Amino acid sequence: MGGENFRAAMLMLVSMVLFAAEDMFIKLLSAELPFAEVLGIVGLLGLICFWTALRLQGGRLWTRDLLRPLVVLRNLSEAVGSIGIVVALALTELSSTSAIMQALPLAIVLGAALFLGEPVGWRRWTAIAAGFVGVLLVLRPGLSSFEPASLMALVAVVGLAARDIATRRIPSQIHSLQLAASAFFAILVASIAMGLVLGQEFVMPTPRQGLLFIACMAVGVGGYALLVTATRLGEASALAPFRYARLVFALTLAVIVFGERPDTLTLTGAAIIVASGCYAMWREAVLRRRQLRAAGFEPLRG
Repeated sequence: MGGENFRAAMLMLVSMVLFAAEDMFIKLLSAELPFAEVLGIVGLLGLICFWTALRLQGGRLWTRDLLRPLVVLRNLSEAVGSIGIVVALALTELSSTSAIMQALPLAIVLGAALFLGEPVGWRRWTAIAAGFVGVLLVLRPGLSSFEPASLMALVAVVGLAARDIATRRIPSQIHSLQLAASAFFAILVASIAMGLVLGQEFVMPTPRQGLLFIACMAVGVGGYALLVTATRLGEASALAPFRYARLVFALTLAVIVFGERPDTLTLTGAAIIVASGCYAMWREAVLRRRQLRAAGFEPLRG
């Protein structure tokens, strides 16, 4: 692994640690507060963070660009995905939710093939099929251990995949910080609607819970920043395995903090999802490198 790829891999590894910690904080808070409120406060804090960063760079939160259909679709998808994650973390085990969420890269490849017309060969179709077999092993529908609330993690996968697919077609002149801030605003609005529908009343957080929210936002924003830096610095094929380190850290936190004991089916399903996702991402990077060579460009190596 070259120098730049190594540095990118280390940044990716740290970002996955931070994202796993963010899931832990959300689950801790959801055990003590209404989950609609947890989602709303996370949305509000995220809006403040990214709006502040946008203002410091001279940008504006509101422009007519936010009315573009793809931007609206992205924000709606972000809201759906965030609702799915928070509800799944609140009602099910961290280990199973984290395992199902690892199917996101496969869902993105599937969505890009179905809705963007991107070519997908039989190898990646096989990887996608295998990955979703792994998801079924974690969900285990039809068995006595099936938890219907686990389906919310699958809703999260669909929502976040739609978000990422829409992002690919959003014009580059729309600032990424504006997209992030508007997405957190959509999450805030969605949380208010969910609280009203479910009849969940606002509960004033204690000072301890306030500190948990701050820690949750700090690790979330830090993980996001490191993820962006890593993806810009390193090759996708080199970084692919490190993306799945999030699952390892999440399983560790699930055992240490929540006393969970993932069973054989969950671990087997998680392993299949990770292996399938790594292969699909590696295959995509190989094909992209071939296209560059065919076009007369040789990708730089770190």
